[in-house]
Amino acid sequence: MKILSAEQLKEADEVTLKTEGISSTRLMERAASLVFNEIHTRLEGADINIKIFCGIGNNGGDGLVLARLLHKYGYKVEVYVVNYSDKRSDDFLVNYDRYKKESHTWPELIKREEDFPEISPGDFVVDAIFGIGLNRPAEGWLAKLLLHINESGAFCLAVDMPSGLFPDKVPAEDTAVIKANYTLTFQTPKLVFFLPQSMKYAGEVQVLDIGLDRGYLKEVQAMAQLIGKREARHLYKPRDKNSHKGDYGHTLVVGGSYGKIGSIVLSAKSTLRAGAGLCSVFVPKCGYEILQSSFPEAMVITDENDKELTNIKTDLEPDVICFGMGAGKSSNTVKAFKNLLGRIKNPMLIDADGLNMLSENNELLGLLPKNSVLTPHPKELERLIGKWNDDFEKIHKIEKFTKKYKIILVLKGAHSFVFSGKHIYINNSGNSGMATAGSGDVLSGIIAGLMSQKYEPLVAAILGVYLHGLAGDICAEESGYEALISGDISDNLGKAFLALMKDEKK
Repeated sequence: MKILSAEQLKEADEVTLKTEGISSTRLMERAASLVFNEIHTRLEGADINIKIFCGIGNNGGDGLVLARLLHKYGYKVEVYVVNYSDKRSDDFLVNYDRYKKESHTWPELIKREEDFPEISPGDFVVDAIFGIGLNRPAEGWLAKLLLHINESGAFCLAVDMPSGLFPDKVPAEDTAVIKANYTLTFQTPKLVFFLPQSMKYAGEVQVLDIGLDRGYLKEVQAMAQLIGKREARHLYKPRDKNSHKGDYGHTLVVGGSYGKIGSIVLSAKSTLRAGAGLCSVFVPKCGYEILQSSFPEAMVITDENDKELTNIKTDLEPDVICFGMGAGKSSNTVKAFKNLLGRIKNPMLIDADGLNMLSENNELLGLLPKNSVLTPHPKELERLIGKWNDDFEKIHKIEKFTKKYKIILVLKGAHSFVFSGKHIYINNSGNSGMATAGSGDVLSGIIAGLMSQKYEPLVAAILGVYLHGLAGDICAEESGYEALISGDISDNLGKAFLALMKDEKK
């Protein structure tokens, strides 16, 4: 699903009005009616106080349409117009008059702190104050109103965008922003819903298709792509029945050091769980018995050193090398890594200590094979590209980094991001239970296993991240978040593949 900017969505509105020959008021009615349908489906006429806070722009107009429809169906509705300016949009004024005419009531006006209504924890609050049109922080009594809603303890639903949240920048820590429990957003998700610094404001997000012009949506260049089941499913390549293990590639997993062999076991197992035909492991001698006993499916090759990597040489010609998990950063290991980079032409996957070696030895970055995949968590990323002030600056720095070195970068997080230099892909599977030791090692193995099967590195990264999250979701459903461990994610990859291809019940 495409993620568009506020400017692109405004242009999509304008194109739709022209191609369909409808008014902006009619389009507003369409959008707000979908919000009503979602609320009505869930509340089913419940006897609950619904308090709708409407701004004086088009987001407020959406709120007034919603209020009129809820009133029509017998809900107890109170409407408050947040009078932060003397200017009103035309569509707001049209729907303000319609609401008064059909409900036979007047909205209450809020223009100072003394006008704030009492909000009880059992109330249902609808935030339709600003939407995506905000260009400066709320101040004075208006900021206090947003905080008043947050502090009420009431369930809050935001229409299109939580008020106080900007579509194109991260709010400062002291900025007043609605913390919605649920956001019903129009046509496409907004980038700020997935950034670590701002995702907390949106709560659970649902996208409502308000029927904007299909031609425009198809052709417009998206800011980013949200990867869900539909998108991931299109990336999957079915297997040919007449095939053998050699058709699915050979992954060589390199890493480990004394006391850190477990990470290699997790990565290596995950390469085969992801479908690689063969897996070999290169470790210090201390890992030999561990791997032979815990992972009999792998072929094990050892370094001449007992405790660390010093000379990574084999007679194998693997399709992909997955490097770095548990490797440490000794001078001997850095030298061995440099020598390996000098020999390898195929794209690699580099994680963990491999990333730390790159950040501490910048000359190694120039040796990376084109289209190699790097999989840092935020601290590893900071070591690679330096500090950033906010998530938008971070994205800009990553884009420069990936273009410069012609690599693919997977930034792990609640919503993992995949950067290819030109495009951004945001993952929409996974859960908080996956914040556990070894989860990243499993991800590295999955992506490497897909790469060995001749998935393009970018495709392997996007699909691998989604399957990793999907397997984690399956685990969480069975055992809860707290009990989830990284080995469970690997063990449930088969179920993830099955779920990916399973049609949803209609």
